[in-house]
Amino acid sequence: MNECGICCLFFLFSWLLFSSKRRAGDRFIEANFTIWTKGKPETPPAAAFTTQKANKTNLRREKSVEAEIPIRPLIMKSFRKLPKWNFDDVYNEDAPSWPTTCAKSLRKSRDEMFRKAFLPNIRLFLHKDNINVSEWNRLSHFNSPFGFMQYKYDEVMAAVKLIPKPTEPLLLPRPGGDGCVRCAVVGTGGILNGSRMGAEIEAHDYIFRVNGAMTTGFEADVGHRTSVYVHSAHSIFKSPQLLKKYGYKSAPHDEGIKYVMMPEAMKDFQWLEGLLKGRKVSSGPYHGKQPRRYYSGQYNESRFYVLHQDFLRYVRNRFLKAANLQSKHWPVVRPTNGAFTLLLALHTCDIVSAYGFMTDDYKKYSHYYIEKTKKKKNVLHPRHDYKLELNLWKKLHKRKIMTLYQRKKTQNH
Repeated sequence: MNECGICCLFFLFSWLLFSSKRRAGDRFIEANFTIWTKGKPETPPAAAFTTQKANKTNLRREKSVEAEIPIRPLIMKSFRKLPKWNFDDVYNEDAPSWPTTCAKSLRKSRDEMFRKAFLPNIRLFLHKDNINVSEWNRLSHFNSPFGFMQYKYDEVMAAVKLIPKPTEPLLLPRPGGDGCVRCAVVGTGGILNGSRMGAEIEAHDYIFRVNGAMTTGFEADVGHRTSVYVHSAHSIFKSPQLLKKYGYKSAPHDEGIKYVMMPEAMKDFQWLEGLLKGRKVSSGPYHGKQPRRYYSGQYNESRFYVLHQDFLRYVRNRFLKAANLQSKHWPVVRPTNGAFTLLLALHTCDIVSAYGFMTDDYKKYSHYYIEKTKKKKNVLHPRHDYKLELNLWKKLHKRKIMTLYQRKKTQNH
């Protein structure tokens, strides 16, 4: 081989080596603002997007280059811990809603840490008009429920392309009021058993409930109305079986109720396809089931919402980044449905009160308020970092972002 040929080979080898290192380096750039999990804010590396302005600029640049085909699915087993991408903390944001006239709105908080983490216009809901191949490829870098990693494009899109665009915000101020949207978010914690908080909860404009959301027989403690019901396919399908012994009959179905679905796995998209088509589920664990039966006649596409993967990832990245994400168990680690519900309320309400969420004395109470007696040991699912969530609720309460119900010593249990 002559001298020119040797030089060309050397140049080619060097370029390939440099390119592979650059791709590997880009893949794991940290770009998170996890400011609520530690005492002080973390400072992202200079190479990452560090401002909202930069985030929006880069997101527009990504969208300007429309991908022609979906990327090959990434496999979770390829990563020993949560992978880091240089667009990990980049999110879609919707046009600003009308300015609130509520003087006490949490959006007007002067708390520096909260303001740095909080994105008031984060895209909350997924629908057919805000998903395309380019968006699919971006979201395919994140595991479920934060993205579409390991999923097949055609299987998910069969459901997503049916989701209608919401015609109005999730909640609106009450006519004739002071402009404030007051919300109660009711969790399932045993702290509510015997609390007599029902009347206080009912005094709010809107009431969020999640998962089992039983009220019959527990009205004095948890109230009876449901304005927004947040659920997954698993929770609405399994609750009749799991809670039958407590008197459960159906999911909340108040007139005019708004349903919000949290798509946590492929089975949720299979459920969604059947629900939106008004047919039986065609595949997966709910094969042959008719989803609309589980909404007791209150399903209406104008009042049905699906949480966007960007919102779910934003909740994890900026508020609830669990340490266990750095372990081999990272694919199943995520905030609870209750946490997603409470953060949704903080983005759609002006004044938020949380009931039935974990407090420092949680060991004194049964796991769920529907249980009459406390079990010898509270069973906490390892996929959730409950202590991390507890600390977040305490911080939000202390900083007057929301009010956390905590049992008074004078209340009998």
